[in-house]
Amino acid sequence: MMGILRSLHQMAVSRGGFWAVLSALVITSLPTHAAEPPARLKRADSFLGIHFDFHAGADCSEVGRRTTPEMVELVIDKVQPDYVQIDCKGHPGYSSYPTRVGNPAPGFVGDPLRVWRDATRRRGVALFMHYSGVWDRHAVATHPEWAAVRADGKPDENATSVFGPYVDTLMIPQLRELAGDYGVDGAWVDGDCWGAAVDYRDRAASEFCRQSGAKSAPRKSSEPFWHEWLAFQREGYRRYLRHYVDQLKASHPDFQIVSNWAFSDHMPEPVSAGVAALSGDFSPDNSVNSARFSGRCLENQAVAWDLMSWSFSRKTRGQKPAVQLMQEAAVVLALGGGYQAYFKQDRDGAIRPAEMDTMAEVARFCRQRQAFCHRSVAVPQVALLYSTAGHYRSSSRLFHPSGSDGIDVLKKALGLMLARQYAVQIVSEHHLAGAMSRWPLIVVPGWGYLEPASRDELAAYANSGGRLLLIGSGPAQLFQRELAAAGGDKNAPIVSVAEPGDGFVGALKNMFPDPLVRISGSTDVDVSPRRLGGKLMIHLVNTAGPHADAPEGGITAVPPVGPLSVSVRLARAPKSVTCQPEGAPLEVSWTAGRAAVELPRLELYSVLVVEQ
Repeated sequence: MMGILRSLHQMAVSRGGFWAVLSALVITSLPTHAAEPPARLKRADSFLGIHFDFHAGADCSEVGRRTTPEMVELVIDKVQPDYVQIDCKGHPGYSSYPTRVGNPAPGFVGDPLRVWRDATRRRGVALFMHYSGVWDRHAVATHPEWAAVRADGKPDENATSVFGPYVDTLMIPQLRELAGDYGVDGAWVDGDCWGAAVDYRDRAASEFCRQSGAKSAPRKSSEPFWHEWLAFQREGYRRYLRHYVDQLKASHPDFQIVSNWAFSDHMPEPVSAGVAALSGDFSPDNSVNSARFSGRCLENQAVAWDLMSWSFSRKTRGQKPAVQLMQEAAVVLALGGGYQAYFKQDRDGAIRPAEMDTMAEVARFCRQRQAFCHRSVAVPQVALLYSTAGHYRSSSRLFHPSGSDGIDVLKKALGLMLARQYAVQIVSEHHLAGAMSRWPLIVVPGWGYLEPASRDELAAYANSGGRLLLIGSGPAQLFQRELAAAGGDKNAPIVSVAEPGDGFVGALKNMFPDPLVRISGSTDVDVSPRRLGGKLMIHLVNTAGPHADAPEGGITAVPPVGPLSVSVRLARAPKSVTCQPEGAPLEVSWTAGRAAVELPRLELYSVLVVEQ
């Protein structure tokens, strides 16, 4: 500034005058092109987010009253997220912004979505919409012809029909409004696969009969064509999902869609739609165990993924302490996923500023570990089969991780293996096909049905050097011939146990005696050996605490565990082992092909980085 003033003084003196000075002032004050806003990360590249929703309803008459740029800036400044998700249409079906094509809430003060978009754009933070897809109570109340039809012939009170006009008449136009008029980055579609209902509308039933040869759509599982009917319904949902994703890509190529729980533990099958990422909000109560299961169902899908904590207890409605959320986050991060947490908005759409201090602590915890975990890849050890065919054949739900022969057995087996520090991946048939030799041991838990080709490939795997451990009568029946040939030999490549108990643990030790990582000192440590940037990293998560029955005030402290003895099987002695993010070098001993270190104390989540 002083340089400009000196130049103006010289011009006034040399050119004699006022007009020269005035001319110079005009030139220097001309507007320049405003700097472009910072680039926003794509969802596939994002690591940390924060989610807000309030499911606007008929009671919301002042939406936007307290939504200000300062409110949005507070979230960004404290949390430093890669993206923010906010409510725009929840399960009641009312839109929490002044939509022109949907069903707006009763009243607005200004345009809150415009405030969010302008502020996040200025700061280079992506903005995603919480949008309820299949589940829309307002739509089915005002347009009963859009509803899925129940077996009793009545319209469903929540679910729209994936075979009906809702998706083209309301959903796609509204998503295009969000993408075009507001320029938001994408939508996190809630109430979608898990909200889809078996639909008996005439159009669906007649098309099914034409394809299958059935005389009518079955009403219960004991009737002919039941499995075919559910398969038809599931494919109807897939077509609906692909349709709206493809339509938005055609009109707005940069608009990114994430469908809650698609291609996850709710829908254990290959990714067949062009979604930008996979995501889900795991149980708000038994959260650690829920995340351990759900994360393992997502990590092998070859698509970027994240999981979401509820920041509050569903039972008590109370805010979870930061340390409780950190532990939940640790489970997700240790499996290579991104993380977000869900905070409620008030009924006018405003956030609760005091809660951002909690999320700020969690965010710092996550960022300290990002370089050691995000997009890491598991080193195959034990594969636990979540059979798509077995699950879909047993469950009466279209898409939900319950109701099948094997799912309860699978979860029990997972808990037993994790408590004994086995590194476990949950895989489905499409992960195993042609690749079974990657895993030293495959566990088949409780499935009463497998597709013949999958069954035969598993048998061939056991006959060619692999190890196959069966749990329950269902798998025993499926592999009856192979078990008979083994003659009950506990050292045979295929072994059957009755249930996930002591017999299972004993068989596990016998069939897999030399895992990559061994640990002693606590049963409250999840172990996951992974690779990132060419390095072997051993992820250790402290899972201590009353997860299934957290106290009313939440988990306020997680007791540290340790000292821990950790040994890793390696081809040669490592150059070093460092505990991260603490940056602490560990003393390494080398004996009989294993590197051993002592970790004095594990607080919540540390990573042992092995330099080879």
